[in-house]
Amino acid sequence: MSTWLIGLPLVGAAAALAPLATRRWRRGAAVLAVIGALLLAGAVVLLLAAATAGPASAAASAAAAGTTGAGGSTGALIGAGIAVAGSSIGAGIAVAYTGAAALAIMSERPELFGRAMVIVGLAEGIAIYGLVVGIILIGKA
Repeated sequence: MSTWLIGLPLVGAAAALAPLATRRWRRGAAVLAVIGALLLAGAVVLLLAAATAGPASAAASAAAAGTTGAGGSTGALIGAGIAVAGSSIGAGIAVAYTGAAALAIMSERPELFGRAMVIVGLAEGIAIYGLVVGIILIGKA
């Protein structure tokens, strides 16, 4: 787990440098390609570090946390995190498209405000469903 925490500054630096690179330099695409190559190299290094860590450290951390490795509460918590994260990302994408379309239609016909907001609300419901699934999984852990 600490291997991935070491990689967070690398991802943060790339996220901070990407917009700066496109504004400052004329060859923004080349700079973004270099940033992407550095991120790929960092990801490979982190993958190799995680792959060579060995099962002893995983067993020790599972014993310290009081969980059983394969089928215990760790799997349920990871599943809950994936459910919430996936549904939130999906809801964000859905709200982006439906919100833009709702604003476009309301600029032409303001009387359609209620119908447009219902569609945006349905798109936001995706995140609520993921949150409910995450709560159910945490409750079973």
